[in-house]
Amino acid sequence: RAGGSARVPAEGAERAVAREQRKSRTPLSNAARKAVAGKYERQAVSSESGRQRSAAQLRASAEGRAPKRLQPARRTSDRSLGGEQVEGRQAVRELLLAGTRKVYEVWVATDVEDTGVISDIADLAADQRVPVVEVNRRRLEQVARSEAPQGVLAKAAPLPEADIDDLMRRRGGRQPFLLAVDGVTDPGNLGALLRTAEGAGVTGVLLPRHRAVHITPTVAKSAAGAVEYLQIAVVPGLPAALAACRDKGLWVVGLDDAADRSLFDLGELGRDGIVVVLGAEGAGLSRLARERCDAVVSIPMRGRIGSLNVSNAGALALYEVTRARHDVDD
Repeated sequence: RAGGSARVPAEGAERAVAREQRKSRTPLSNAARKAVAGKYERQAVSSESGRQRSAAQLRASAEGRAPKRLQPARRTSDRSLGGEQVEGRQAVRELLLAGTRKVYEVWVATDVEDTGVISDIADLAADQRVPVVEVNRRRLEQVARSEAPQGVLAKAAPLPEADIDDLMRRRGGRQPFLLAVDGVTDPGNLGALLRTAEGAGVTGVLLPRHRAVHITPTVAKSAAGAVEYLQIAVVPGLPAALAACRDKGLWVVGLDDAADRSLFDLGELGRDGIVVVLGAEGAGLSRLARERCDAVVSIPMRGRIGSLNVSNAGALALYEVTRARHDVDD
């Protein structure tokens, strides 16, 4: 859709573009292809037409409209998934690159240093006709809700909630591989978990509707764009959701420090439809969630520290399942 001819990327960037095209349901636009290539070939500059278009967009936005439309996002209710305000360079870039929801406006700080990602954001925004507004950093940080928005934030439609029944189904010949988060309240931990989940090939995430953090700007930033690609269901009660997964034939495996069985003894269990359940920071699995598990496993600790942070423990557990499923999925 973007005008001008696209620069031919280096071999590594070409492979990255090809991988992104395989995942996309529609042909990638020139701006999207360039953004993917730029992630792997950061020293390359945008095409002249892209730079002129982006500069014109920024000037027109700055001169023709005061940055009043983007107001501080409402605090995400514990009854919704959230995601209306996205902050941080990679998170905003992936929001635009994914193209799965409406983006209303992007703010860029006037003094932000462009390491390539900002050019990607400007090109993608112009390609999608999303207004880009230059603001001073102080104003941007007043609106931001994460600690370090990196000079960029965006206002978007809420993330769509997935249906748990859809997540429990086998799709494309692949068994369900779900992550259930039992009461995690730290947004940095949830964001890190979601980033790992997307990388590990998790096909769906279950979040409890109450007493848990949802997709705040800090979560989206920590997830580095993973929230745009994951199917996330918000369930009224996690124990009931886990029971429903068991009824559908999925193995429900909880991770708990006190368990006698090792995570590394899962074996063939990881090849079937599975739900990995992670407990809250400190408290671990709730009693009701633990009772719904077919198995509860722990991570062997060989040092003097007795446990890992939930995001680190989750990374080990998810990739242990990925390792078991590797031959099956390939």
